[in-house]
Amino acid sequence: MPSLNVAVIGAGVAGLLAGRELQRAGHRVTIFEKQNQLGGTWVYDPRIESDPVGLDPSREIIHCSLYSSLRTNFPRHLMGFSDFPFTKIYDDSRTFPSHEEVLKFLNDFALHFGVDKLIRLSAEIVGVELRNDEWILESRTGGLIREEVFDAVVVCNGQYTEPRVANFPGIEKWPGKQIHSHNYRVPDPFRDQIVVVIGAGPSAMDISGEIAAVAKEVHISTRPSSLLSKSVIFEKFKQHSEIDYVDESGTVAFEDGSSVQADIIFHCTGYKYNFPFLKTNNIVTVEDNRVGPLYKHVFPPEIAPRLSFIGIPNAITVFPMMELQAKWISLVLSGQVLLPSKESMLADTEAYYKSMEQFGSPIRFTHFLFPTKFEYLDWLADQAGAPRIDELTRRIFAQVFTNIFSSEADKFREWDVDSWIDTVM
Repeated sequence: MPSLNVAVIGAGVAGLLAGRELQRAGHRVTIFEKQNQLGGTWVYDPRIESDPVGLDPSREIIHCSLYSSLRTNFPRHLMGFSDFPFTKIYDDSRTFPSHEEVLKFLNDFALHFGVDKLIRLSAEIVGVELRNDEWILESRTGGLIREEVFDAVVVCNGQYTEPRVANFPGIEKWPGKQIHSHNYRVPDPFRDQIVVVIGAGPSAMDISGEIAAVAKEVHISTRPSSLLSKSVIFEKFKQHSEIDYVDESGTVAFEDGSSVQADIIFHCTGYKYNFPFLKTNNIVTVEDNRVGPLYKHVFPPEIAPRLSFIGIPNAITVFPMMELQAKWISLVLSGQVLLPSKESMLADTEAYYKSMEQFGSPIRFTHFLFPTKFEYLDWLADQAGAPRIDELTRRIFAQVFTNIFSSEADKFREWDVDSWIDTVM
């Protein structure tokens, strides 16, 4: 069994799992973390960026996308790991706990498995390049640039830092303010304002309700195809179609013919995958939020298995998925599981892209796995020789979405999961 020198980029959930699995397999692991503590997405930072909408390339990038009141969208039952469930109560006993509780859990996980000893904090990766079959990594700590050589790289830098922003005619002359949810922390700046929220995802659901308590008006602008826009959570707001244009008078005009004089446009429009440090000579690219080509959303066929990604897919039970991806990568790097040929992996990936095209799915939905979520997890489990996701977990996941679309969607986080389990098992 080969012992490789492996670099893991990021010490969030994906990076911690990668570190544990790679260390278990006997590899030498260094986890590089830009922040001064582990946790990635789950580290709260009250600061916001100098450009609240996130378009200025010269801005200081704040990694945090959490708002102060954020609670998990899934219960603890879906946010633990196969041998380390999220059952311990730290400070928040709620089934859908706060972000602070999740961070304590992740610190506990890292300490329990010794992953904390693998992490190099305040070490920002500024360059990753393949030279002569070796990976050259450049990391920056303070003003010092350090160059190191690794056999393999696992990218775990998250997907919630680079905002996707809606674009429509007239925005350059519109006199109001704009903000992306990445830079939302508390509702106070929206007091007595007329706000147009673009989007109908989980963040839009939370933030719209929170700012409605202080804002003068809250309007929601969504695509007709948006599933969550059908939730009763949005019924309390004035709903509109997509924005048609805005102008210098402060008007926001919608495609349905309605309009409003607004003070703030709030982009709850998601994020772009971004790997500014990665130099692969276009072997891996990002096109309209498709990271590719990636075999099963993990390995670029041209340079597999020495480069891999964890945590790319979304609309799925993310913690279990990342654990299975980490197990698979570890086994592949150890030579215990063989990947198909480069040609077979490329053909498989191309077939997936063609199937999306046939179903009319936009490129930006490449990694949106909601319709086939457990098929993918089952496949990963089989590759990793791990148990498939159990039936109870699948039913809890489904019930979360049932609750979100129910008449009491605004209370979906108050669901007593344990009592529900007693009735169905």
